[in-house]
Amino acid sequence: MVTLPLHLEPHVETAKPNFYKNNAIPPKISIMEVENIKADAFEPTKRATKRSANAGSQQDVEMQVDEATGIEGSSQTTRASGPPRAKKARSELRKVSVPPHRYSSLKEHWMKIFTPVVEHMKLQIRFNMKARQVELRVGPETPDIANLQRGADFVRAFLCGFEVDDALALLRLEDLFVESFEIKDVKTLRGDHQSRAIGRLAGKGGRTKFTIENVTKTRIVLADSKIHILGSYQNIQLARRAVCNLILGSPPNKVYGNLRSVASRLSERM
Repeated sequence: MVTLPLHLEPHVETAKPNFYKNNAIPPKISIMEVENIKADAFEPTKRATKRSANAGSQQDVEMQVDEATGIEGSSQTTRASGPPRAKKARSELRKVSVPPHRYSSLKEHWMKIFTPVVEHMKLQIRFNMKARQVELRVGPETPDIANLQRGADFVRAFLCGFEVDDALALLRLEDLFVESFEIKDVKTLRGDHQSRAIGRLAGKGGRTKFTIENVTKTRIVLADSKIHILGSYQNIQLARRAVCNLILGSPPNKVYGNLRSVASRLSERM
């Protein structure tokens, strides 16, 4: 008998005993025990304790935020816990654009503008060379936030063409405004017609403009076709009515008469 090596021996399949005949369940396992077997018993246990604790705390935080803030509750839950940070309001800064023809005047009268804004209004002011703007900001010593708007109106009035002394009235007095409009807003004029309308507004040597200013207690600036009026609300309406009548072609004498009558009525009421 010849023996073969171990790795060359023929593979002989051994017959497996058949415990299940005709697909029958062996007698040791009952039908009730098979039906009661659950697949969950063989799965690994889940770590539900730590996860449920985190989920419960997150849910509690969301419920508290919803009750306190309402709509903004969802955004508050994502933020880390800590004291809220104060945000800087955009209203703390004012920017006034400088026209190209007012650069030299602004440079010449800068100290007259800088002194009252910083010393009296307690504001911070600077001229941004790159943006060509005058920037005003509220400082730590500013007593009232309203000073920022008054300082911006003061700078804007100077850039419109008013004298520094006249524009300072916006800082000293209350209820003063600057109203601007153009000749085309009243009547469409072109060429020589517009030039004659500007001449009627100014008068010979500026007499008509000065008369309207003295009667209505306002200040008027004629910048080509633009007109700027500085004063109280009621006085601005009187000066604007007189200017509009002159633009429409009324003679100066008639406008003077109307101004005197209206001014006398106002003085009697006061």
